[in-house]
Formats: sequence, C-alpha cells, structure tokens
Amino acid sequence: MSTPTRTPHTPDGEIAAPLDLLLVNSTKPFARRMLPGGAAARFGLSLAKQPVTVVERGAGLAGELARIAVGRSDRAPGRGDFRFKDPAWQGNPLLRRVMQWYLATSDTADRLFDDADLDYDDSEKVRFALDNVVEGMSPTNNPLLSPLAWKALIDTGGMSALRGARAFARDMTSKPRVPAMIEPDAYAVGETVATTRGTVVLRTRAFELIQYAPQTREVREKPLVMIPPVINKYYVMDLAPDRSLIEYYVRGGQQVFAVSWRNPKARHRDWGFDAYGKAIIEAFEAASKITGSEQVNVFATCSGGILTAMVLAHLSATGRGDLVGSMTLGVTVLDQHHAGFASALADERAAAAAIRTSANKGYLDGRAMAEMFAWLRPTDLVWRYWVNNYIQGRSPAPFDVLFWNADTTRMTAALHKDMVTMGLHNMLCTPGAATMLGTPVDLKDVTCDSYVIGGIADHICPWQATYRSAALLGAEDNRYVLSSSGHIASLVNPPGNPKASFRTAPVDSGASPEEWMEAAQKQKGSWWPDHLAWLEARGGEPVAAPTALGAAGYEPLAPAPGTYVLEA
Repeated sequence: MSTPTRTPHTPDGEIAAPLDLLLVNSTKPFARRMLPGGAAARFGLSLAKQPVTVVERGAGLAGELARIAVGRSDRAPGRGDFRFKDPAWQGNPLLRRVMQWYLATSDTADRLFDDADLDYDDSEKVRFALDNVVEGMSPTNNPLLSPLAWKALIDTGGMSALRGARAFARDMTSKPRVPAMIEPDAYAVGETVATTRGTVVLRTRAFELIQYAPQTREVREKPLVMIPPVINKYYVMDLAPDRSLIEYYVRGGQQVFAVSWRNPKARHRDWGFDAYGKAIIEAFEAASKITGSEQVNVFATCSGGILTAMVLAHLSATGRGDLVGSMTLGVTVLDQHHAGFASALADERAAAAAIRTSANKGYLDGRAMAEMFAWLRPTDLVWRYWVNNYIQGRSPAPFDVLFWNADTTRMTAALHKDMVTMGLHNMLCTPGAATMLGTPVDLKDVTCDSYVIGGIADHICPWQATYRSAALLGAEDNRYVLSSSGHIASLVNPPGNPKASFRTAPVDSGASPEEWMEAAQKQKGSWWPDHLAWLEARGGEPVAAPTALGAAGYEPLAPAPGTYVLEA
C-alpha cells in the first residue's frame, strides 16, 4: 500500500495560498499563524458527533500498526514522496517499521480530516495546521533516526553535527526563522545575476527605470516595459545569463525597459495604490518619449500585474488608453474568490489587525512574508533544508531563484492596507469598487490585446484564479497560457527544458477553467518563444536599433542594475 504525497487542499483542486494570506498572516506571531483557533474545536466537535467512524478509524490504525510490528505490512511512500529515498528506510527492519508507522498514522489523520467534513474556512485552517504537524513529525526530520545524519556524522568525523548546530543558531537568531535555502554570498547582483547590459535613464523617489542595450541591428518600434512585483526585487526577470527573461527579449529584438522599485522605509509609509499607479504611468511615458513610439507594450507580474491592470483601466477611463498597445500578465490574481487558503483566513478582524501592525511600523517586513511563505509548503521549503543544513551539516546548493527570493523587500503601510482591503472584498470583480488615481476601476475597460500566464503548480496564485482573472478583462484578443510549473518556475522558463510544456487557447468568459483546459492545445517546450512571436506581431515596424541609450531629459544615470536594487 502506498501513501500519496500530501499537498494543501483547496476547492476545485486549487493549491494554496495567494498574496493576501502573506499580507495578513505575516503580521501575526508565529503561534497564531500556525494554530487553527476555533476551527480546531469545530473539527473535534464534528468528529465527536461521529463516534462510530472515529472508532473504526482507530481500529483500522491499530490493526495496521500490529501488521507493521510483525513485518506483514506492505505500506510504502507514494511515488512523489522522496523523503524516504535512502535505502536504509527499506533495508533496516527498525527504520522500515518507523517509516510505516508514520505513514499509517498520517494517513489516518487525513481520513479523519475528510470525515469531519468542515466548511470551506474551517477546512483550510485545519488543513494548514494538520499539514505542518504531520510534516514536522516525519522521522526523516529526526537526527537520531535519520540515516542521512548518521552517514554524514561518520563521513565528516562529527563535523556535520557542529556545522549543523552553527547553521541552526544562525538561522534562528534573525528573521526569517526558517532554514536558509541559499547562502547569502551564493550570487552577486550585477555580477552573476541581473547582468544584462543597460543603464538607468530615470530615477524617482519610488523607482528607477532601466533601459537595456539592444543586441540586434533592428528592434521593434514599440518598447516593452516590464513591471515587477512590489514585494520583491525586479531581477527575477533578469536572473543568471541564459535564464533571464529580459536578456531573451533583448536578443529577440525587443526594446526593453524595466522598473526597479525602491525598497521603502518607514518614511515612505503613505505610498499606496495611487503612488505606485502614478509611477507606472511615469515609466510608460518615459519609455514612449525615449523611443519615439506613441505606444508601449507592458509585461507585469504578480502584485505588479494587479497595479498595472488598475492603471490601464484608469488610462482607458480618462481617454489615454492608446498609450498601451498590449498587456501581458504573469501569475497575477485579479479575482480573489476562493483563490486558495487566503480566502479562509483573511477575515475582517484579521485584516484590521494586520493593517494596524504595518501602520505602526510604517511597512510590512519582507522577512516576515518569507517566513510565512515557507510554512505554506513545509516539506519543500522547511524540512528539506532542515535535513540538508542541520542534520547533514551541508550548505544549500546555489540556485538563482532562491537567492532572489531571499533578497526580501518591505511593503509600505499604505500599499499593504490597499492590497489587503482589495483582496478581502474582491473589489476588482465589482466595477467601481476600487479606484486608481481617483478613477473607478472597471477591468472591462482594459481592451488592449492581452496575454495572461498561469502556472499549473502555483501555490501563490492558483492557475484557476489567474484564468478567472483573465476573463475579467475587456480585450477581444485575450489569450491565456498555462505553464507546467509553479509560481516562479512558470515565469523563469527558458527554452531547452525537455520536461517543460504549456497549454494555450483564447479566454472564454463562459467556460470554467477546467473546460478551458480540456479545449486548450498542449505544446512542448517553453512559452517564451510563443510570447516573443506574440509581442513581435504587436511591436510595430522594425527600426534601426538605437546607438545610444536615453534621450534628452533622460540621460544615463548609472549602469544596470542601478542603485535601488542594492539597497537593503
């Protein structure tokens, strides 16, 4: 009998938990984040009303434990459960029994959870707590039981234990208090990541605008302006060479500009939707003036995509919609209805408390969000590194995405309030419920061609939610693309990966996400070439590449990656 790999549960197969969970729960003390509160009592009460079921589950577990004890159980990990891949878990009779005991117990816990048949909110809260307890109890995390620990101890003459203790002390004395996923010196911004050549052509209090040097003789007339998330640094779009979106578009003949947000401090507490919306328009106008093009194309991701969609609705409503020729949204949720775990946790009281906390500081600390993020996927983002760093005493392997993820930023108090309030009330689904720069936002006013990307394994922005979000737009040419990866891997998806694939089809506002998937065409490889061809068709005529960057009033200020990205 195999035990399936366990993942957080959400309705319709959506994997947990979008942006507003991070924004609300990150402000709570650790214990309050992890405990389900009153949902635990309702879970217990529901089971108490089913004594026969509980007794049957208990008897079934007792019988299975007895079979394990005498060596007659065939229970084994699920195909995707790599925690027990060391042969000692099968070859050693004691370790095999310990593993089977754990798998049987966790399977019974899952069955009791299903038996409780909780409503959506309670189900999500209890599931989150249960997942973290069960994953934490895995014998693979126990240094006295783990064969990896004993092998490392022997191989290193005891040094692995010393290194592990030092790493544990280092990680627990500062936020985020989780095992480090990357060494702080694994990469250097501007040297090994964010290396595409360019220059800062505009610096404001809120952002720097980087123009990238062309790498082709001809470029498309319309520039591509890239808007990153407001809670991370921009260079997720310019990672290591040959893994950089920006580099790929430049090599493909696009004139690329990128916004690099400032890492705000307490004195910037009043920057909200309007301040960031104004900044995005400034970036559009600058790229337009520098290139001499009346239109720009825009590619925005995650929280940057939310702001950009609102800005485009404002521009359309004020008669300036022609400034933007096309919009690409990457892993962006505009429709927060049942968009994962957040809708279960983000109630009015929790949201108000979160807003008060950030208002007192002037910002929401990015390290707190990183800690909350890690516990959403405890097996992959906590216990995997617990075993590697502490039990084996090894340094984590270098990986550019994890280096970027650890390079956290703050979110201003005003923007935090605006984001939480909008997500809590799902305001973008109701025309006029939200405003941008004084204009009521109606996403149906966003009529430029759109290309929306989701990740099938995205646990921050579930793909079903990103599809529903695409359906809110008013574009006649509205294309949805579903990548075969998670939140970041769906974007950092360079050609050459033989396992990569994507599905694509026009958005059908009358079709459910599942119906769209059935009709969509599956293609092998990365979506990057497909998107580049889509941009070329909307990029205007080929023109001679500029021989110098910037323009009058937009003189070069500093080489890429600029200065704001280096601020802690």
